[in-house]
Amino acid sequence: MTAAAAPAVTGDERTLTPAQYEEWAAEVRRLADERGAVVLAHNYQVPEIQDVAHHTGDSLYLSRVAAQTDAREIVFCGVHFMAETAKILSPDKTVLLPDHDAGCSLADSITAEQLREWKAEHPGAVVVSYVNTTAAVKAETDVCCTSSNAADVVRSIPEDREILFCPDQFLGAHVKRVTGRENIRIWAGECHVHAGISPSDVRSQIAAHPDAEILVHPECGCTTSVLDLVSNGDLPAERTRVLSTGGMAEAAAATRAGQVLVATEVGILHQLRALNSGTQFIPMNDRAACRYMKMITPEKLLRTLQTGQGAIEVPGDVAARARRAVEAMIAIGEPGRGGE
Repeated sequence: MTAAAAPAVTGDERTLTPAQYEEWAAEVRRLADERGAVVLAHNYQVPEIQDVAHHTGDSLYLSRVAAQTDAREIVFCGVHFMAETAKILSPDKTVLLPDHDAGCSLADSITAEQLREWKAEHPGAVVVSYVNTTAAVKAETDVCCTSSNAADVVRSIPEDREILFCPDQFLGAHVKRVTGRENIRIWAGECHVHAGISPSDVRSQIAAHPDAEILVHPECGCTTSVLDLVSNGDLPAERTRVLSTGGMAEAAAATRAGQVLVATEVGILHQLRALNSGTQFIPMNDRAACRYMKMITPEKLLRTLQTGQGAIEVPGDVAARARRAVEAMIAIGEPGRGGE
């Protein structure tokens, strides 16, 4: 199962040959049926896992699928905070994560203790936390948000209330820009992969593909640069969009453009190409791969289904407080397909 398949374009790299994949996928599905399990895969997972999963999408969408399914077990192919969120929304179900070392640089950029200290410095402020946070941070949060509804969440808060927004500085800056809200304090956290997609990447790729549509994730370090180019008239606004991963999938399915530049983790390119074979999807930075996401391998998924090991546990009091923050977000408005 370790022989490399034929080389592929960025985002479609595989470790299994077609014959190996078919054998592996059949066993994964057989074991899942036997266990009464549903396999969920994040948009950034390796192609084989995206293809075999019962559902593929962003983390909040998948957590809501987990809550709605009748399956006894949830096998979450993503990173640790995502499996935690699924457990928070499905406390009575078993949630399995194939590798508990699959972390997240963004979620790790703020701890619950740091958030408590920040809150103490700003009494009365409303804490808005991105869903890309640990359960312990969500438990210290007033309302969660996604990249697709963060602006709506902020607009729902009375204008005279100070807001503490964490942990992503680029999403926070984007929300501050689109809402015009000045009393937002933004935590200086980042996703190392998205932060690494730079303004120079944007400039070189736009020069190489001048007619391409552009999809940019708001966690990217290049978001401000892209929007500045739009405001200066150097990029056509009608073909430049800042979107969550779920929003990118919807845009990809609908576009008729010949080329689309995509600024996010390269794993999503596999799904975009499957949604629309008539368009060439090109990474803004072809090195933007998350090593944590890629820790969930075909072998590890199979072993999890064989053994039932890898259960995620969230203490009851933490889960209850974190759930309130997620439910507060949903009460403001459905986050839709675009979670993060």
